[in-house]
Amino acid sequence: MKPSPFSYHDPSTCDEAVDLLGSLDNARPLSGGQSLFPLMHFRYVMPDHVVDLNGVKELNYIRAQSGFLHFGAITRQSQIEFSEDVGRVAPIVVEALKYVGHRQTRNRGTIGGSLSHFDPTAELANVSMLHDAELDVRSKSGQRKIAMQDFGKGFMTTDIQDGEILADIAFKVWGDGHGYAFEEVSKRRGDFAITAVGAMAELGPDGAIQRAAIAVSGVAPVPFRLAAAEQALAGQRPSHELIRMAAIEASKAEAMSDAHVDASYRQHLARILTYRALERALKRAAEKQRG
Repeated sequence: MKPSPFSYHDPSTCDEAVDLLGSLDNARPLSGGQSLFPLMHFRYVMPDHVVDLNGVKELNYIRAQSGFLHFGAITRQSQIEFSEDVGRVAPIVVEALKYVGHRQTRNRGTIGGSLSHFDPTAELANVSMLHDAELDVRSKSGQRKIAMQDFGKGFMTTDIQDGEILADIAFKVWGDGHGYAFEEVSKRRGDFAITAVGAMAELGPDGAIQRAAIAVSGVAPVPFRLAAAEQALAGQRPSHELIRMAAIEASKAEAMSDAHVDASYRQHLARILTYRALERALKRAAEKQRG
């Protein structure tokens, strides 16, 4: 199928883009197009106006500053994948991006487009949740910040309102000694995940876990953190039983069924992948501690 007729707009500044989105009826922003174009071709989405953000160069950047790693919304996924700054301060993002589609789609896809589309299986949504991201959205009336845990409102539904665009995504940076791991199961390499788990951990001088973060995606309509397990891990020395506890906690989550797999299989995957990811993250943290 082909998309329904629409008018095309090509702003060059963020102010111009938000002015168009705030004044045009039934307008949609376009970044990488890897999510929007398929929806338009199948006529699941039929905008009257498409506002192309690719000419808004001010929304294309990667900056590490003041304890945060900032991404402009139209920064390409491939730029992030090969960024030295990202590899240094948020290496799990690079590891997760290896699972995102294929090289061609990462060359076009953007971080802001992926988060705005908000597929519950998306790898960038998982690591954004893991890093307690803060999202800056802008409109004609100004700007506001949204915590990542408040961003998702349901299946492919976010807190972005009509006339707003996602402008900046800020990841809270962990210490240099943290361990990390991203695990995913999909039908084929490059497909959307059935279930994915990201984990990060920091160890104290005595080898005990100072803090941990575990994010699960693909199980529920919105990615989520294993907050109870994270709290239980703090202050404990890594062990099989401790990791198993976190994995069992992941399997208790209410899961969704679809045409691919049922809920019980997603819960099974959540348990297995949480164990693998946390075990590998703790191992990396211990290796860094040993020098």
